[in-house]
Amino acid sequence: MTRTTKTVEKSKNSKAGKSKSTKKVASKKDKSLHGERKPRKIINWKEYNEALVKRGRFTLWISDEVIEHWLHENKGTKRGRPFTYSDLAIETLLMIREFFRTTYRATEGFGHSLVKLLQIELSIPDFTSLAKRAAKLGIDIDVTKYHGKIDLVVDSTGLKVYGEGEWKVKKHGWAKHRTWRKLHLMIDPATHQIVAELLTGNDVHDSQVVKTMLDETDNEIGRFFGDGAYDPWEVRDELEKRGIDQVIPPREDAVLQGRKDGTRKERDKAIREIAERGRKEWKKRIIVVRCRRRLCIA
Repeated sequence: MTRTTKTVEKSKNSKAGKSKSTKKVASKKDKSLHGERKPRKIINWKEYNEALVKRGRFTLWISDEVIEHWLHENKGTKRGRPFTYSDLAIETLLMIREFFRTTYRATEGFGHSLVKLLQIELSIPDFTSLAKRAAKLGIDIDVTKYHGKIDLVVDSTGLKVYGEGEWKVKKHGWAKHRTWRKLHLMIDPATHQIVAELLTGNDVHDSQVVKTMLDETDNEIGRFFGDGAYDPWEVRDELEKRGIDQVIPPREDAVLQGRKDGTRKERDKAIREIAERGRKEWKKRIIVVRCRRRLCIA
């Protein structure tokens, strides 16, 4: 009886093992049918490394046609100072600017370096001439669209002083005070594009225009960088309502004001970090984070 029971148990175990193995084979077949594949092993490392190196190589040259027509011919009668550089020369530099996403100043420097490397005797237009000619050529070069959330750097500057001059005030006295206007700007640090702008009088505080300027932006905003002028609650509450991260230094006399509902926590977090590390170290950490995300403004 004992021998027969052992043989029956062995047969049962063997059947169970076969069923498990068949299930494994079936599951592998199902995975192959669903498109799941094993990761490929790289064997030809030498060719693979060379292919990766070639991705960083580029060849740039100036054709003979561009060199021949680099200077403007100035045909026809025209008032004013004649052009030095042809439209073709301006278009060539604008193509370099668009491809490498550089500023006009950097494009001028790139042109000088390129001419020096190619050992060509060509003069390069300065950045002001390049910008003025670009506006008159009628070429539509759109800024590369950024997909996803963008960051905003916000600030204002005095734009213009208007009123009575110093001589009139000294000679006849003043009839009205001199004043100036403020230009408020929102800039995307990744592309250096002006996202929103607003011109106001000098009696308008920086924090009062944030909501209006945010309404002008079409992109989804990730983080808001501003100085202490944007610390008031009207700005922070508006940013929190829109789901925008706040990178704003609190005022020196700021106190913790977090609410039980979970709002106004970002300001309290900055206050605690400044109290532990100091304001200087807090600003350094913000700069490092921006540089890691390639958001440093030159």
